[in-house]
Amino acid sequence: MLERMSFCSAVGIYRIGSIRQVSVPRLLRVTSPSVRNMAQTVKLNNGYEFPVLGLGTYKSNPGEAEQIVKDAIDIGYRHIDCAKFYENEKEVGAGIRAKIAEGVIKREDIFVTSKLWNTYHAPHMVVPTCKRTLSDLGLDYVNLYLIHWPHAFKEGDVFLPKDSSGNIIYSDVDYVDTWKEMEECVKQGLTKSIGLSNFNSQQIQRGLDIATIKPVVNQVECHPYLNQTKLIEFCREKGIQITAYSPFAGPTSIAPLHKGESPEPLKDPKIKELADKYNKTVAQVILKYLVQLGVVPIPKSSNKKRLLENIDIFDFELRPEDVSVMNSLNRNNRICDFIQVKEHKHYPFNIEY
Repeated sequence: MLERMSFCSAVGIYRIGSIRQVSVPRLLRVTSPSVRNMAQTVKLNNGYEFPVLGLGTYKSNPGEAEQIVKDAIDIGYRHIDCAKFYENEKEVGAGIRAKIAEGVIKREDIFVTSKLWNTYHAPHMVVPTCKRTLSDLGLDYVNLYLIHWPHAFKEGDVFLPKDSSGNIIYSDVDYVDTWKEMEECVKQGLTKSIGLSNFNSQQIQRGLDIATIKPVVNQVECHPYLNQTKLIEFCREKGIQITAYSPFAGPTSIAPLHKGESPEPLKDPKIKELADKYNKTVAQVILKYLVQLGVVPIPKSSNKKRLLENIDIFDFELRPEDVSVMNSLNRNNRICDFIQVKEHKHYPFNIEY
């Protein structure tokens, strides 16, 4: 069971330079893939266990998400990340329910995250929108519900409402007012935990100042070229776990404004050298690096071979000098910057972290 029960022993903590690392115990070497790849967990600030690696579902092609989720669960994934904005929660939910019906998992074995989109920040819309997500997923609750971005847009079902000039229409709703209704989602049993996504340190602190239920997670872009060490440390001090989306900073993650501008960590020669050293793939080295930073990556793939590869990272550990090599690659290269709304008063990327 995921709730208040760990798949593994507690992780050990050590430091390399100024970065807090998580030393993850190795899994038992067994032949069954579903056992060998069972993700380990970290404990959130409310006591629930959070698998240290999950499946991202953003930009899954129409008709693919259900099978991807089924394949992932068969392989051993026990953490599925989704969102209303991704427009595939019905398929994701169908995949989860199918594996529950087959007896592969029980509901309590799988950690499901969803997110409140920017057009539903108005306090009166938060609880009903969470209920709609549950209806789409076909689940009685989610394990974690996040505010997808701190900046609100004009209310309604048009995700990117625009004026006649093509500019996104903002809303004045303050995320601290949205947060109060996120807490109501917990009180009504719609979600076990609540959290944030794409929030900077000042916004997190402002939320903490009014919260009666503390956020457990801040999900942000995080990869070797944007390793977020300052934000990781800030959140660690506040008891908030970082989840990493776009861990490979791959071409499908890059915002349209940046197409062709951003180098990819998957093609980095220094990471390739480390992959050869450990007899692993570049993707596995990147994911292991993030896990050792204490971050929970959520890579996406529609390829069953890569799904297996991405979760098969618990039989090795990067040496301190190799973590230092990975640290040196940081260039604060943000690819998911939502630059179209940089003038919004709650835009999160106008400060360092």
